[in-house]
This record gives sequence, C-alpha cells and structure tokens, in this order.
Amino acid sequence: MRRLLFGLLACGAASCGPIGYVVEINGAAEAVEAARQVNATRFAPYEYHYAMEHLGKAREFAAEAEYQAAMDMAGVAEEYGNRARDIARRRQQESGR
Repeated sequence: MRRLLFGLLACGAASCGPIGYVVEINGAAEAVEAARQVNATRFAPYEYHYAMEHLGKAREFAAEAEYQAAMDMAGVAEEYGNRARDIARRRQQESGR
C-alpha cells in the first residue's frame, strides 16, 4: 500500500511525462484556438504566430518523448495564445468592431 501511494505521489510530482504533456498541450491548443477565433492573426500577429510556433515545437518534442521540453513549449504557447486573444479583443474594441 505504501509503495502504491509513494508511486502515485512521485508520479504526480514529476507530472508523469505524457500525462503532464497532455494537460499542458490541451491548454495551449485551447488558448491558440481562442486567439484565432477573435482574429488574432490580424490584430495580434506577432503574439499569435509566436504561440503557434511554440505549440508546434511542443508537439515535436513530445514526438521525441522529450516531455519536459514539450511542456515548457506548451506553457509558452498558452501564455502567448492568451496574450494574442487579449490584445486582439482590445484592438477590436478600440477600432469599433
């Protein structure tokens, strides 16, 4: 019983490679998609494309089983996807759209 509990705690602390990656990549993909839906390609192109490139790189790292690097890239993709979404919304409001 102790071994099982220790294993589960260790797995949770280390994010268990693929499991942590899936959580991170889903959040990143949702953030990038939300940015796309508010036309971030037009209103926040730098942030949007930065997020897209990091999302793609995260997938490349995961394909090579480099899960920590993949999670790092996915985190940046999510951050910039959210920035792109927020900037696009603000610029649309400023332009009266």
